[in-house]
Amino acid sequence: MPFDLPVGLIVLFADWAIRIGALFVIPSRSRPAAARSWLLLVGFLPFLGLPLYLAFGHPWLSRERRERQARASGVIAQRQTPMQALRWTPDVATAGIAALAERLGDFMPLHGNAVELIDDYEASLQRLLDDIAGAKSHVHLLYYLMLDDAVGRRFADALREAAARGVRCRVLLDALGAKPGLRAFAPMLRDAGVELHAMLPGGLSWRRGARVDLRNHRKLAVIDGRIGCTGSQNLADPGFVPGHPNREVVARVRGPIVAQLAAVFASDWYIETGQTLEIGPPDPEPDDVAAQLLPSGPAYPFENARDLLLALILRARRRIVLATPYFVPDDVIQSALSTAALSGVDVQLILSASNNQRLTALAQRAAIGALLDAGVRIALHRPHFLHAKHLGVDDAVALIGSINLDIRSFALNAELGMLCYDPAVVARLRAIETDCLADAEHLDAARWRARPAWQRSLEGIARLADSFL
Repeated sequence: MPFDLPVGLIVLFADWAIRIGALFVIPSRSRPAAARSWLLLVGFLPFLGLPLYLAFGHPWLSRERRERQARASGVIAQRQTPMQALRWTPDVATAGIAALAERLGDFMPLHGNAVELIDDYEASLQRLLDDIAGAKSHVHLLYYLMLDDAVGRRFADALREAAARGVRCRVLLDALGAKPGLRAFAPMLRDAGVELHAMLPGGLSWRRGARVDLRNHRKLAVIDGRIGCTGSQNLADPGFVPGHPNREVVARVRGPIVAQLAAVFASDWYIETGQTLEIGPPDPEPDDVAAQLLPSGPAYPFENARDLLLALILRARRRIVLATPYFVPDDVIQSALSTAALSGVDVQLILSASNNQRLTALAQRAAIGALLDAGVRIALHRPHFLHAKHLGVDDAVALIGSINLDIRSFALNAELGMLCYDPAVVARLRAIETDCLADAEHLDAARWRARPAWQRSLEGIARLADSFL
């Protein structure tokens, strides 16, 4: 007669087997902060925590995607000339940053660019629509969101009209973020001759893809290889948060940096389709801004966006202004910001008072108190949902793009940032920041500490989930 164990004993054995196994497996596969969060979840709820960890606990990319990214990075490195002698005199803030960014993201700094920063939502969309209307050769768009709304329809119509004129239109949209737009517009765009692909589609092709919540969060456009755009703005109405329209910053660029944007698009196109695209030579120099791209994501070594931000914060000597909608820093970034403020650097954070992610907003609030105590100035922008992501250091360097200051942006999403080593660009960014601060609540450390205990407890619990956000 077979030996039967009581069901309760089997469950107890499995419970402890999961907990003990997690102690051996999770720390070897995750960053320490993420490992602590997952171990806490598995320790409390092993039968729920284990399947969640198996699904979401490791930023898994298929071998095919990693190999394609490595080949694309190799081509980018081979086709660049040796780093130019920089025609600006690096100060403390920029010394070494360009070389670090090249090692982390493959692209060198290039002179001869014109950079226009646009913080008017409708104006930036209209400029891009006008650029598509004037395209003669090709239009390349890569966006996280394209919604089935008025803005999505305007861009779908613009792409159909361009394709009808014989312009080669290629579009990459994130399969999850742009799902409404793909459902609404993909059939008619493909029928019109637009080449459109969903990035990281998942589903039955998951073995050739990635973990389901790894997303391509980049935003970029390249028109005829002459005009480029990047920043925080999606192809959607500015209504993520009802009553608080999005506020964004978009960089419209000309010059050699457009070839770098074209290379990022070509790299993602190759990763998704296996097809290679030719990248034309850089345009003649229209201006003299030195600029450099930093693509980031789980296919790159280290957490390269986090490492670059850390280096910029630590090199600041006078002022740091950082704007982000999602601020859930890891211990290293939080310590760097506090240390900079305690060292006499004027550190200003501009966050959004409204937010479309409630758990993230709670976790964000848990990080604020210690920063205020260290002397970091924090303002909550109220009229809009501040979706822009940018950083200015001293009067020397600006970073504009899609990179949020949270673990998701650092470790899970494919992101894109553009570094500008130019005082005039930093000054323009300062004007945008000053306008944001004029319509903001400036937090006071004493009043912040007086929040109700239940509220602080809830925020602290949310902060424990920072690796899941």
